[in-house]
Amino acid sequence: MHRFYLPPVECNSIPLMLTGREAHHALRVLRLRPGDRVTVLNGAGIEFICDVETHDRDKVQLAVVGQKSIAPPPCHITLLQAIPKAKIMDSIIQKATELGVARIVPLLAERVVSDLDEKHSERKTEKWRQVALEALKQCGTAWLPQVETPVTPAEFAARKEKFDLPLLASLQRGARHPRLCFEEFQSQYGRKPETASIWVGPEGDFTPAEVEVAMTSGALPITLGKLVLRVETAAVYCLSILNYEIQSPTQRD
Repeated sequence: MHRFYLPPVECNSIPLMLTGREAHHALRVLRLRPGDRVTVLNGAGIEFICDVETHDRDKVQLAVVGQKSIAPPPCHITLLQAIPKAKIMDSIIQKATELGVARIVPLLAERVVSDLDEKHSERKTEKWRQVALEALKQCGTAWLPQVETPVTPAEFAARKEKFDLPLLASLQRGARHPRLCFEEFQSQYGRKPETASIWVGPEGDFTPAEVEVAMTSGALPITLGKLVLRVETAAVYCLSILNYEIQSPTQRD
């Protein structure tokens, strides 16, 4: 079943209406006709099952025949991702959406090659949000991750945000296996983390000063193994670990 996205504010009135990019895709690419059944996601936990009622050149009217609420992931995960070169960030955002991340904060790390001024930063952010939206429709998740505008590691740390389990992907000595961090949290609090963050650096890793910023803000250095992973691989690896540990059954489950 084909999936479409409408922001929550546009899902308050029935029937639903596809316009703009979504209508163009429905009519010009998929060539939907009255009676065709589709899914509409609002990115905030609601899934609508709809039938195409009518359409004209630039909009599609949908009759809602069913809807259901989908609970958010058990842990609100924030990916703090140093912006890599070229279009690699698009791939990272796509995979992060598929892996259920709640928020993506692009980081302007010192070893990032970027000339983003305010105007270009806003343009890039809007593009990344569109990548997340397309990934949402592709994988069928009911929750659209928030993609923030880029900040430096120091600027993010200055917010003093608190997470149950803040982690830092590290190439430095002394980084521990992530399982140990989860076991210690479980032992101390008797539950799994409800909020988590993971810092993933650029090619060449974060600078020592940036590592200090992350650790001072509470991030626990974890190892990703003996091999040096590409940026996009490291991001997927970290989010996969978080998903595995958070969703794994305990003796109480």
